[in-house]
Amino acid sequence: MEFVRLEVEDGVGTIRLDRPKMNALNQQVQEEIRAAAQEATERDDVRAVVVYGGERVFAAGADIKEMAEMSYKDMVARSGGLQSSLTAVARIPKPVVAAVTGYALGGGCELALCADVRIAADDATLGQPEILLGIIPGAGGTQRLTRLVGPSRAKDLIFTGRFVKADEALAIGLVDRVVPAEAVYAEAVAWARQFSGAAALALRAAKESIDRGGEVDLETGLEIERQQFAALFATEDRTTGMQSFIENGPGKARFSGA
Repeated sequence: MEFVRLEVEDGVGTIRLDRPKMNALNQQVQEEIRAAAQEATERDDVRAVVVYGGERVFAAGADIKEMAEMSYKDMVARSGGLQSSLTAVARIPKPVVAAVTGYALGGGCELALCADVRIAADDATLGQPEILLGIIPGAGGTQRLTRLVGPSRAKDLIFTGRFVKADEALAIGLVDRVVPAEAVYAEAVAWARQFSGAAALALRAAKESIDRGGEVDLETGLEIERQQFAALFATEDRTTGMQSFIENGPGKARFSGA
């Protein structure tokens, strides 16, 4: 792939965006993100994922020059692919952390929202400024942002299109941790690496239960949890974990991921 690659080291896969100068998300980048997410999903040596745009910028948004040439008919045909390319990151059945540096605006912010956790640089800027172009977020922003920070805050950010600095992003729950800019990637990798020896199927079940459960009513969510919980009793890691607890106490099991 030309602009997006998956780099794997010690169980951590980094989906690295590299389209100078600002990692604008044109159609090619969108499809390469999808491909990298699928690869990360399928590879057994990837136990957790970092999404990273480099030291200068996470992703400044969609490629407006490309989008400006599109008609209503064009966007009807493309909008599904736009959404699903980023949703592919959200659906990676492993822990995913976004390492946010510089700007994460528009589609870049929507990409960060697809992660389970967001670690931002202290000089990072996030936002959904699509309204200033006469449109709205179209890759999940109206939905994921609302679920993350609540409808009132999401409406404020989307209605105004204003930019949010790292300290405010932390205060409203848009990001989960703020660190010095030079430490962002290392912090994200450290967070991801803690899952290298974890019970992979249990992590998958936990993520599925939380994400899918949040999309339905409580009773249905509880049923999703019940089924995932019971299914883990067919795994080797469940046997290993419980036996290790009985013999050695908590937190000492060595899981195989099976």
